[in-house]
Amino acid sequence: MEMSLQERLKNWRHQFHKNPETAFEEVQTSDYVASVLKTLGLEVHRNIGGTGMVANLKIGNGKRVIGLRAEMDALNITENAPGRPYASCIPGKMHACGHDGHMAMILGAAQLLAERKDFDGMVRFIFQPAEEHGRGAKAMMQDGLFERFPVDAIFGAHNMPGMPAGSFATRPNGIMASEDNFVIHIKARGTHAARPHMGVDPIVIASQIVLGLQTIISRNLDPSLSAVISCTEIVTDGLRNVIPSNVIIKGDTRSYAPEVQKLLMIRMREVSQGICRTHRAECDFQYTHEFVPTVNTPELVDVAVSAASHVVGAENVDANVQPMMISEDFGAFLQVVPGNFIFIGNGTEPQNGGVPLHNATYDFNDDILSVGSRYFAEIARRQLPAR
Repeated sequence: MEMSLQERLKNWRHQFHKNPETAFEEVQTSDYVASVLKTLGLEVHRNIGGTGMVANLKIGNGKRVIGLRAEMDALNITENAPGRPYASCIPGKMHACGHDGHMAMILGAAQLLAERKDFDGMVRFIFQPAEEHGRGAKAMMQDGLFERFPVDAIFGAHNMPGMPAGSFATRPNGIMASEDNFVIHIKARGTHAARPHMGVDPIVIASQIVLGLQTIISRNLDPSLSAVISCTEIVTDGLRNVIPSNVIIKGDTRSYAPEVQKLLMIRMREVSQGICRTHRAECDFQYTHEFVPTVNTPELVDVAVSAASHVVGAENVDANVQPMMISEDFGAFLQVVPGNFIFIGNGTEPQNGGVPLHNATYDFNDDILSVGSRYFAEIARRQLPAR
């Protein structure tokens, strides 16, 4: 008996889930994706930006070209899923963000379009490495992605726990934030814990810096604008009875506009260095731009909303969702070509898709695989209508 699309999608997704690979190491993953695409009769081009690939499907004589993108990398998280038959077989790595499902959905769209041939033009299926660290899209573009494989528009999606399973949400203009990373290295003078007056305590200095950084949002940023500063790691070279000489504070910021990014960087440096000077310590401040904001092309939002409404009904599509502070490497593509990014609901209940992304117990909801595949196939039909 011939396997149904849903069965095939689940098999693909579970294969990816069992064998996660992290940034720029997606060798087996790309091998598997390429083998499926070739079986479907597509023309496959590999090793773009490392492990990335593009597969072309040309039907008719139409000149327009669109790209459908999926990301391939997993995370350095140990899966906590006793009894899950397709749990990660790779210690310390798992698909905790749903990229396994995204790949399966794009493969499903490729199968639907290859079988039905109900469009006129070319669809490029883009499989990107290293999304989680914001490096893969840039690597593919530096390797000539859009010069070698030009597109008129590009479309992507991400599952979203907390949204009803199979629902859709997008918006014109900014939908996700930039991500900038920072490292603040406080260099002081360590001493015995019983004799603090003999040293310069970087723990106290770090504590003041962490609190001081929060005043930037409340007192330097226009209240009508949004931003987040999060200190996520504090590392010292101290011991229980040793006041350290060094404290390193790491974290990230999120915002939607270049001028806000610049304000955060300037004020964070000033606050950190100023507090250190006050306490006679040195400060090494580093600030790097990791992800650009994801900014949808307004006219293509209508295309995405129309396609999603065709698949699940207009009542299940939000055309003006609130922007989210999460970041996505897809934003780098949208700086170069027009496109749209959309969220697909993964579910609201923990046992059925509601576990948060980047959680050790997370799992992609298999019930939405065919929804995503049909959505991407519908995008192709609407952007490349058959004559």
